[in-house]
Amino acid sequence: MSNATPVPARPTDAELEILNVLWTRGPSTVRDVHAEINARKPTQYTTVLKTLQIMTGKLLVERDEDQRAHIYAAARPREWTQRQLAGDLLTRAFGGSARSLLVGALSARKTSPEELAEIRQLLDVYEKENQ
Repeated sequence: MSNATPVPARPTDAELEILNVLWTRGPSTVRDVHAEINARKPTQYTTVLKTLQIMTGKLLVERDEDQRAHIYAAARPREWTQRQLAGDLLTRAFGGSARSLLVGALSARKTSPEELAEIRQLLDVYEKENQ
């Protein structure tokens, strides 16, 4: 039997929306999450509740049951989840080619000169760290 920590499942779009609320707000009640999502688009409270329950089973969120209103928190930091999603997308859609992924991302929308400069700087740092 392995002692490795189970890896959370890949989140759906709806689950990512909830995770973004939790990453921004921090640990929150279902009511808090629902209010934030509902402000952007009409959403049923019961839908948010059911999704959070499913996410608990998928290890995407953790539920604190010590208080009357359960508190939900993202199980992993935003950066960890983004890295997992990027790796999955890199494999599934771009055949493992980081170049193809970057070209696809840059051609998907207009990139500001500031953002391009930041990407160049990140590539320089990454290259120096991996020599």
